[in-house]
Amino acid sequence: MTTERDQTNNSTRGSLRLAPNVEELEEHKSKLPRQYVNFTFYRARPEWRMLDDAGKSQCKQGFIETIDDFRGQLLIHSYSTVGLRTSADFMIWRISPQLDPLQEMTGRLNQTAMARYVEPTLSFLSMTKRSMYIEKDCSEQPEDRVHIVPGQSDYLFVCPLQRTREWYARPQEQRQEMMDENLRIGSKYRSVKLHTTYSFGLDDQEFVVAFETNNPSDFLDLVQELRETKASCFTLRDTPMFTCRRRTVAECLDALG
Repeated sequence: MTTERDQTNNSTRGSLRLAPNVEELEEHKSKLPRQYVNFTFYRARPEWRMLDDAGKSQCKQGFIETIDDFRGQLLIHSYSTVGLRTSADFMIWRISPQLDPLQEMTGRLNQTAMARYVEPTLSFLSMTKRSMYIEKDCSEQPEDRVHIVPGQSDYLFVCPLQRTREWYARPQEQRQEMMDENLRIGSKYRSVKLHTTYSFGLDDQEFVVAFETNNPSDFLDLVQELRETKASCFTLRDTPMFTCRRRTVAECLDALG
């Protein structure tokens, strides 16, 4: 991918700024906390399909109940990748102001009977620049261009992004010009919502980019156009790319067979 858009700044500006000044950063830090964002992909082991129906039902119920126990602490959304990717069958998208609930939830899931039959194959950890995600029915923070209600579209496309070192050696003005080009292209595809989160020092990638849309064809056309931009020359890695279909956790598990 070639998009590196900071959505948190777009609420007050018409164009992207790669490096807000120190005063702006300090103001943002004092007003709103950052959020941790995690995308974890799971795959069913072959042993799962040899389990009888009663055993499957019991395993699924315990797994679902454990996830539901954490919905008061985390924003949680689930997606199926069955038939869309061989390396994963479903994905859980979690958002939290703290890391501890993410670890606690994973530890609890590891203790369920379902953990014998599904295994995480990939996990991306990142952070927002400031708090930007809210619950769907949150009355304290009504949705606006700063606060985003995630998980509202049928499809989510997720991938890591890493720039070349040469990108960071370029003057800010040049990088700004290239990102403005990306922004102009992105503005043509109103049906695609971009989520950019940051992984510097937290994970192997530098960014995690996720795109929500109800129209996968629009996303395909967007990516094809972005491949031809100047900024694309400075992309070191933007794979693997996952196509995810929004489903309930129960639907994700039922699709395992």
